[in-house]
Amino acid sequence: MDVDYAQVGLKAGLEIHQQLDTAYKLFCKCKPTLFKEEPEITFLRRLRPTQSELGQIDPAAYFEFQKGTKILYEANNQTSCLVEMDEEPPHELNMEAVEIALTVALMLNSKPIDEIHVMRKTVIDGSNTTGFQRTCIIALGGEIEIKGKKIPIQHVAVEEDAARKMGQEGSIIRYRIDRLGIPLIEIATAPVIYSPEEAKETALAIGRILRATGKVKRGLGTIRQDINISIREGALVEVKGVQELELVSLVVKNEVLRQLNLLKIRDELKNRGLTEEQIKEEFVNVTEIFKGTKCKVLRKAIESGKLVLAVKLPKFAGLLKMELAPNMRLGKEMADRAKFWGRVQGIFHTDELPGYGITPEEVERLRRLVKAQKDDAVVFVADTEENAIDALKAVVKRAKEALKGVPEETRAANPDGSTHYMRPRPGAARMYPETDVPPIRITNEYIEKLRTRLPELPEQKFKRLMEQYKLNRKLANQLMDSEYCELFEEIVRETNVSPTLVAATLTETLKALKRDGVEVWRISDSQLVDIFRMVGNGTIAKEAIPDVIVWLSKNESRTVKDAIESLGLRMLSEEEIKAIIEKIVQENSEFIRKRGAKASFGPLMGIIMRDYRGKVNAERVSEMLKKALERFA
Repeated sequence: MDVDYAQVGLKAGLEIHQQLDTAYKLFCKCKPTLFKEEPEITFLRRLRPTQSELGQIDPAAYFEFQKGTKILYEANNQTSCLVEMDEEPPHELNMEAVEIALTVALMLNSKPIDEIHVMRKTVIDGSNTTGFQRTCIIALGGEIEIKGKKIPIQHVAVEEDAARKMGQEGSIIRYRIDRLGIPLIEIATAPVIYSPEEAKETALAIGRILRATGKVKRGLGTIRQDINISIREGALVEVKGVQELELVSLVVKNEVLRQLNLLKIRDELKNRGLTEEQIKEEFVNVTEIFKGTKCKVLRKAIESGKLVLAVKLPKFAGLLKMELAPNMRLGKEMADRAKFWGRVQGIFHTDELPGYGITPEEVERLRRLVKAQKDDAVVFVADTEENAIDALKAVVKRAKEALKGVPEETRAANPDGSTHYMRPRPGAARMYPETDVPPIRITNEYIEKLRTRLPELPEQKFKRLMEQYKLNRKLANQLMDSEYCELFEEIVRETNVSPTLVAATLTETLKALKRDGVEVWRISDSQLVDIFRMVGNGTIAKEAIPDVIVWLSKNESRTVKDAIESLGLRMLSEEEIKAIIEKIVQENSEFIRKRGAKASFGPLMGIIMRDYRGKVNAERVSEMLKKALERFA
């Protein structure tokens, strides 16, 4: 579906969150790294919402509390201390993180504030042991230019990263607190982005400035983009956790499609004559219908003593299966709400039935029992009575929202660019002052000192990459938009390898391998340097680089030498190559005499490279083969 984004009134704003590469965490001296071993410490908590200074409870916090979950926290002594466990007040604010953020702010022409105050932002989903996240504004205003258009910066902030979710067993969620407290910089733009491509370009430009500092972490999970998206007649929806830069434009496109189709559903419901009063919380026990069902999910639930409750959605027939955007449907949105509010595994609805072992006869009996007409849909769920009622209440509420159009909400990004319901939009009640960290004065003298040592701007670096390393415009652009610009210069300095080969490998080769499912993020910087060092000293051929990277991604703790030995990629000596060429020439001497030396070169070169690619230098083989063919000239 082609969309005129100006016509539909698209407005988007970005919030870029990037981990800073500091020596310590934001409020303690723990290492800002992750651990892979079994935890040394575990503790169980349940978080509860608290009232703000105005006596209000944030709706997003209340939503998380309603889930009734408990959190099992995992830690070790190297990456966590009593601060992360919320058994000790935070220490002083990490000034290294503040300085990096101020540097970025100055590069964005943002105005540093004169006194930093740490605030608490209520978060009780378990991702922080305290029930809130600490954050502080560093600078206000500023701008970044995207193809001649100035995108205003609203603020630059520093905040603590959250704990990382490790899994869930029933009502207990496991979080590891090694990531909790790692310093994050947050850069928020004004909502003046009017196309998906502009959103991506803006994220790219901000990313370039962040990487120019040389003080940000790289790798999976170190940068996350949140996108606030709305269209005319739609609603403000925040999509959180877009990790891949390539997904930014796709997420915006999909959210616009989703909102446009929700507006179509609204209009269709009104055309069908539906009013909000007709959508009722009238839940019917339909367990008896499914006692002999072939549907495994329903049979298992009934046999364990659970109920099947159903609700009629008047005039919704056919709309629950309508695709809003790729992998997004109204029925799925209702299922997401039911899962969160009702703690159920999912829902069934008549738009997707018969199916799942449910017969046409069972569907017909169901419709009769709930008194559904032809244009009505029926939603039902199997669980305990309490969970089933809560789930169906959430479904009814979402159905009423569909009659109004697009609900304001927070959604989470999926790896394919689709999104799912996360929680209600937070309100103003979630922010209040942090009383354990004193304010920090920022003087004009300090700012001017920072201004004198600002890093190279992205446009300056882009020009230097082309001039100093003779890279073409395309490669220089790709390098600037990758995470590997600093590493590129280190590799070129330390190895005897062509800058063009290094740049192409770090951008095009790694991107192609990633598309093929290779977990390239597992390859460390030191391993990449070693690979190019081996290429530079003739240990392996450049053609072997992809094979080595693939092997290392599957054998994370092993070395480049291990990869070379395991794959049999040791470069052949001059004598071995000479013997191979001589053998191939002798075996094909009749062919050479018939075709001629020049015409035979290509086929023979193909044979050698087919059998020995990665073990020989192609240029050297070419020279030696041409010399061997001279006697046939």
